[in-house]
Amino acid sequence: MGTLLSEDKQTHLSHVILQALQGTPEGKICGTSTQALKEIKRVLADSMNVEEQIHRLVRSRLQSYSRRIPEGSSEWDVLYEKTYREELSKRRLG
Repeated sequence: MGTLLSEDKQTHLSHVILQALQGTPEGKICGTSTQALKEIKRVLADSMNVEEQIHRLVRSRLQSYSRRIPEGSSEWDVLYEKTYREELSKRRLG
């Protein structure tokens, strides 16, 4: 699957998030804007890595079923979504 967002998109999204945070009373930034942007990008990268790990795990589980389920079928989609949500729950992310 690879990186979900290009470097340019991560940078743009980081700026959008920082602007949104600065526009709220709760959005107090410790340090400089540059430091905040780096931290936002780090959190985005960590989230994308977790997303990739869960995706691989779910695919592996579905492919290990004794009965082959065609990827892209409605059954695959339902089982993928269910297994994905379960994994998010286990990790306390959803």
